[in-house]
Amino acid sequence: MFITFEGIEGSGKTTQAKSLCDELKKKGIACLYTREPGGTQIGLEIRKILLSSQNKHLTPLVELLLYEADRAQHFTEVIIPNLKKGIWVVCDRCFDATTVYQGMARGLDLPLVERLNRLASMGIEPHITFLIDCPPELGLKRAQERMGMGQEKGLTRFEEEAIQFHRMVREGYLKLAQLSGRFHVIDGTKDPSQVFQDILTELKRRVKDLGI
Repeated sequence: MFITFEGIEGSGKTTQAKSLCDELKKKGIACLYTREPGGTQIGLEIRKILLSSQNKHLTPLVELLLYEADRAQHFTEVIIPNLKKGIWVVCDRCFDATTVYQGMARGLDLPLVERLNRLASMGIEPHITFLIDCPPELGLKRAQERMGMGQEKGLTRFEEEAIQFHRMVREGYLKLAQLSGRFHVIDGTKDPSQVFQDILTELKRRVKDLGI
């Protein structure tokens, strides 16, 4: 089974994705946590370029192509081989993030973004996508708090974007969720433990429906 987590900066998606993978392993289900960008050694180098706050001059098109390069390597090297082995893959961000960030928020041609997404992912889609939704103001506050506690070295290039950019990202995610039945929106303002319970409840329902 292929599960992805999406959300704005500071939504809590990474914490929930890792928690879900740990829970699945406890239940005896072979599971792999991975992320985009940075799910491969090559991807880690691409991630540094994409997230570094020093690279403010990076153009939207170059940004898009770097994400797709990371994704093509990731699907070829990690996601597809593990799915073929029957291992559940839990991925922190995937091509929906590119549709929203580079297509909807950056204003790049959506048909182009979607074609590149399909090419890089070899046409493979998640069985379920959890969208951890929260207001941008809350997400950015959490990101700043992480930095203050020493969990992060500094804000990423995206976290430094103006609040309007983050609002467009959130609106884009919610629009995608309305268009695709594989999305399930979770209220990310709740306590993390309740968010996790909401995820488990929905996953059990989906697994039963899919017959997995």
